[in-house]
Amino acid sequence: MGPRDTITAVPTVFVDDPADPRLADFRNLADADAPGQRGLFIVEGRLVVERLLRESPLEPSAVLATEAAAGALGPALAQRPDLDVYVVPLSLMEPLTGFNIHRGCLATGARRFLVLEGVTNPDNIGGLFRTARAFGVEAIVLGPGCGDPLYRKAVRVSCGAGLVVPFVAASPWPVSLAVLGRHGVPIFALTPGGDQPLEEAAALHTPGAPLAVMVGAEGPGLSAGALEVADWRVRIAIDPRADSLNVVVAAGIALHHFRTLRRPNG
Repeated sequence: MGPRDTITAVPTVFVDDPADPRLADFRNLADADAPGQRGLFIVEGRLVVERLLRESPLEPSAVLATEAAAGALGPALAQRPDLDVYVVPLSLMEPLTGFNIHRGCLATGARRFLVLEGVTNPDNIGGLFRTARAFGVEAIVLGPGCGDPLYRKAVRVSCGAGLVVPFVAASPWPVSLAVLGRHGVPIFALTPGGDQPLEEAAALHTPGAPLAVMVGAEGPGLSAGALEVADWRVRIAIDPRADSLNVVVAAGIALHHFRTLRRPNG
């Protein structure tokens, strides 16, 4: 049984053209700043890629591998049936990526963030961390007025996700959010007064690309300053007899929607 036979259970795309646009995220990786400027991180080598696929809370977006490497990674890839897997000849690896890859595989991951402003309720903090863990959020950014994710009740409600999902306090607010933009991460602000429905905004976002979803406290919502730095002001369509959604529910809808949008194979 050859390498091609060992990966038949895993959806793959065989590519032999280095100019194929689906391989754009793997080009010129010798430039250390290039992936970060596109909002991506790069994982190299079979062992490390397998750990990303099996164990990491970070969200992989695509795998580039030779037939042999894809065969070796078959069981781990089978756990990610929606992942884009591109199989290329070994001779294509170095010209495409810009450096010599010894173990025949790379993976990219999209940076996915959840940004909170003024969320004080420990139940909501815990629920947001649990939701973030479920949908592959890489880190949570805490704006002013947010409750402590490590408060006893918040940790319990999060089912321990507050101990696993990284978080950082952003200051000064909201100008510090500009660092996301500098790394190619657009901010989608959820607000009932948003000028675009979630579905339309998501359709303009490249599937699998980095993003940040920003939510505010129930009642006041996001501040004018936070909305000003957002790239998109997005609303979720609800029954007009209801005034708003719980912040955890709203974040879950948005993160699920973005996660289910993927680049089509083939």
